[in-house]
Amino acid sequence: MSQPSSSIDLPLAIVTLAAGKGSRMKSDLPKVLHPLAGKPMLQHVLDSASQLAGARQYVVIGHGAEQVQAAMTQDVCWVMQSQQQGTGHAVAQAMPEVPDDAVVLVLYGDVPLISTSTLSALLAETHASAEQTGGLALLTIELADATGYGRIVRDDSGNIQAIVEHKDATQEQRTIREVNTGILAVAASHLKRWLPLLSDSNVQGEYYLTDIVALAVAEGTAVRAIHPQYGHEVQGVNDRLQLAGLERVFQRQQADELMRLGVALADPARLDIRGSLTVGQDVSIDVGCIFEGDVVLGDGVSIGPYCVIRNSQLAASTQVEAYCHLDDAAVAQTCTIGPYARLRPGAELADGAKVGNFCEVKKSRIGAGSKVNHLSYIGNADVGVGVNIGAGTITCNYDGVNKATTRIGDNAFIGSNSALVAPVEIGANTTIGAGSVIVREVTDQQLAIARGKQRNIDGWQRPQKKS
Repeated sequence: MSQPSSSIDLPLAIVTLAAGKGSRMKSDLPKVLHPLAGKPMLQHVLDSASQLAGARQYVVIGHGAEQVQAAMTQDVCWVMQSQQQGTGHAVAQAMPEVPDDAVVLVLYGDVPLISTSTLSALLAETHASAEQTGGLALLTIELADATGYGRIVRDDSGNIQAIVEHKDATQEQRTIREVNTGILAVAASHLKRWLPLLSDSNVQGEYYLTDIVALAVAEGTAVRAIHPQYGHEVQGVNDRLQLAGLERVFQRQQADELMRLGVALADPARLDIRGSLTVGQDVSIDVGCIFEGDVVLGDGVSIGPYCVIRNSQLAASTQVEAYCHLDDAAVAQTCTIGPYARLRPGAELADGAKVGNFCEVKKSRIGAGSKVNHLSYIGNADVGVGVNIGAGTITCNYDGVNKATTRIGDNAFIGSNSALVAPVEIGANTTIGAGSVIVREVTDQQLAIARGKQRNIDGWQRPQKKS
């Protein structure tokens, strides 16, 4: 899908404010690193901004700076704000690094759902005026309850005159429903002229970025505003309750998109996607499922309730029963998994393979049509075609220091409760007697039985409890 981009030809500097501690989160983790859909809030913002053409990203950090830097994947210019003295002060810290001829877009690391399309529209608005350097474009929204927000003050003709913070607003101004989101776009040349003029003479004793609106009006620079398409795009996060609310908004968006693609969801409200989910036709997903990392579901795949699937690919017509965990697994067509099965990293299932209930497979290949039906552990193994592995079988792949491989040939039958002590090879068309401990090679078409001789003792008296 093609992404929207800015129509502005000037350099684009995106300044994202991410220096705050977020004390209301009640956490040692910096606020912008709290995850939404498995990804830090700040990462969401940077990802959306990175889709704008020619963007150079600047991130203002302070509290937990090293943690924030280590957690991000984008190539950004980090700017330190050692003392938090307001949004105007924060943006000022980045401006020495910003080219004079750039357009500056100011974002916030705790406003994670801002869309690229809205940002593109905001940037276009800066050039809606006839001024050579462009005007000041604000992203505003109307709220039924605007308590706590800066109000957009307009004159009788509807022209924006100023932004007044709630604590500094008069009773009349507090009746205004249009509020500032903090997100704005303006020429760097304007900002570099206005920011030194800001004052901290207000209730908070901070340098408000919003005060540049009055400065723009005073010198005749056009100030315009647009609204986002959706209110949640500009919703900030101050506590875990607000974060949980945005999580459900984001997940519902994901669910709606899946259903538009033809996926049958048992309940769209009980689905979590923490990464990317690629689907074919006629896919069905039951309740309570979690998808993490990059997951691909082929045509006709069915996922039962309460499964966790991470970084895995499932080919067409595979069925996953309830309560399965798949992590970095590759599953071919028409396989059956579970219920209560676990595929660990490196598990590969060929066409028609089956891993049943309470089975674990790790770093192993299960051949076409082979079955590991129940209560078994298969690790570091290469299992051939048409193999039947009985209940309670384990591949003893670890000697306490090193891992070794078990190889099982085509059409072998492994009896229940067998232990295959690696390294060991089991040939094709072999049979392993139930309860055997196999420590050496079994060649093709052999029967191997390795267990202690049974003794039956007449007149055996069971132990009695002492009085």
